[in-house]
Order: sequence, then structure tokens, then C-alpha cells
Amino acid sequence: MTQIDRVHVALGARSYDVVIGQGLLAQAGALIAPLLARPRVAVLSESRVAALHLAALETGLGAAGIATSAHALAPGEGTKGWEGLREAVEWLLDARVERRDMVLALGGGVIGDLGGFAASVLRRGVRFVQVPSTLLAQVDSSVGGKTGINTRHGKNLVGAFHQPSLVLADIDLLDRLPPRDFLAGYGEVVKYGLLGDAAFFQWLEVNGPAMARGAKELRHYAVRRSVEMKAGIVARDETEQGERALLNLGHTFCHALEAATGYGDRLLHGEGVAIGCALAFELSARMGLCAQETPSRVRAHLRAMGMAPDLADIAGDLPSAEALVGLMAQDKKVQDGRLRFILARDIGAAFVCDDVPGDLLLALLAEKLAQRP
Repeated sequence: MTQIDRVHVALGARSYDVVIGQGLLAQAGALIAPLLARPRVAVLSESRVAALHLAALETGLGAAGIATSAHALAPGEGTKGWEGLREAVEWLLDARVERRDMVLALGGGVIGDLGGFAASVLRRGVRFVQVPSTLLAQVDSSVGGKTGINTRHGKNLVGAFHQPSLVLADIDLLDRLPPRDFLAGYGEVVKYGLLGDAAFFQWLEVNGPAMARGAKELRHYAVRRSVEMKAGIVARDETEQGERALLNLGHTFCHALEAATGYGDRLLHGEGVAIGCALAFELSARMGLCAQETPSRVRAHLRAMGMAPDLADIAGDLPSAEALVGLMAQDKKVQDGRLRFILARDIGAAFVCDDVPGDLLLALLAEKLAQRP
């Protein structure tokens, strides 16, 4: 019998569990049935994920007598916009999903964010379950209730806090991830060690390569520890008024780079997070906040994992340092016109900073851009 863990997200009446283990799709019916007002669910997915996992999920639900209707959207970040939202909501209405029904989001971060937002606005709020199929979604986007879509103005600028009723993180689903997608998710895993758990980062330095090669027990622990950290932060600061902002380590840089690269395959979200984390530690060192060798340790680990930690590793053209800062200014973390960065005094000791010297930031970006081939 494989290990199954439950991590509780304590939010009063909106509390829920994140279930972590192997073979959870087969048990989905038994796990979800207690939440249902009637034995039917509507599943939102995307075509690639549906081809891999929808049949197994439907079988698991059917074993508990739960009927399923499903719709697969187009894959990719481009789906997470107004048209994708319209398609999802119209399909849910066509499927006659009622306010007491349950929507299941089967997929990575795009489907989790889009499906959760569709559920939040459908009939002014329908419950939903996250069934994350990627490492990134299992450790980050499926937990905490942030839902939303992208617009031409930037990433995740339209959305709502809408907590799921349950999260099923099936470790077996990670076996079907391409190596690049797994490592992109690892960018969010390593973020947790960097922002608040130096011992976890040290564990990742030792065990990360074996985890990437497929070691199930290591993957299970990494997902559980990441979820434990996020659940604790979300319980203390659900709507990001304070501590939850630490989860954005690397994201101010990342979102600008994603916008600059067109939200496409040139730069996956987790890859941008990894580069953003490396830049955040470099900026911290240049501001005298952490030791000069700390950014080198971060980059060395990312390279040991086969990841790209520098702007020089992004293929194709990038805009100027000034243009990148302009993209950062559209980020939703801007307050009173001031950019907010998550910086660090050491590995595991991150904090929010909104007084980064503009000339220092520009100089760092210009230097990194100059190193590009």
C-alpha cells in the first residue's frame, strides 16, 4: 500500500485537504463522493492531458457511481484568456451545471487557474476540485485559491480568490510529464526552500537529481513539503495582504520575461520562476543583503538540475533593460506605483521589499542582457 498524505488548508468554513499519493485517480470517486450533492461532476481539461488521464479519472469516478461530462480546451498558455474563459463557462452552462454541483479541473496550472475562475463566476460561485497533472500545479497553483486569466495587459490580472473543495495530487501523473515540464515545475519547488526553508533547499541539493529521474518517494516528499509550506502561508494570509507575498519570489522578474517572450514555449512559467529567483538573489547580494556567494549557490543548483538560471539561457530576442522594467510595472504586485520584489538575506530568509534602487535594477538587467550570445 503506497503512502497517502493529507495536508489541511485551514481556512475556517472554506478549509479543505490536499491529498497526496499514488493511484489517486482510481480512488477519485471515493474521495470526491462525500462532497457531492448529487452523483455527477463536470470536468474541464485540455486535449493533451485528457488524452493521457481523463479515462482513468472517469473510471475512478464511475466506480463510486459518479457520472461525468467532460470538455477539453486547447493546450497552452494562450487558452488562459477571455476566449478560453468564455468557452469554459458556456460549456458548463450547456452541461447544466447547477450551483450545488462540482467542477473538476484536470490539468496543469492553465486549466487549474482557468477552471477555478470559471467556477467562481458561474452562477456566482460553484464548488470545484483541483486534479493537478503537473509538478508545478501540484506544488503551487492548485493550492491557495488563486484563479484567473491573462489579458493583453499582463498575467493573472483578472481573477478571483476561490478556494477548491479538495485537491488530488496524484504523484503517478508526473510520470507522463516531459522532462522539460517536470523541471519547469521544479522551479516552484526550489522556490519554497529559497523563501523559507533552508533545510529543504539543502535536501533538494542532495535529492533533486534523483527526483528528476523518477524516484517516487522523493517526489512525494517534495510535493508534500511544498504543499505544507504553501498551506501554512495561505492559512495565515489568504488574500496576500502580507506573508503570502513571499510566494512571489522570482515572479516579478518571471512575469516580465513571460510577457516579453509572448507567454509561449520559449519560456515556461517555472523556467521563468527559476531565472527570477536567481535574479532576486543576485539583486539581494548587490544591495548588500546577502553574501556574495549565495546567488552562485542558487545558480549552481539550478544548473545541476539541468535548468537555465540566466537571461542568457532564453532563446531569441529580449527587450532592453528599460523595457523589462516597464513590463514589471504592470505586475499586479505593484503598489502605489512602486515595484515590490521578494528579496533575501540568505537562503530560506526572504522578505518583501518595495524600495529597490531603480539604477541598481537597471544595471543588473543590462549586465545580464549583455551576456547573451
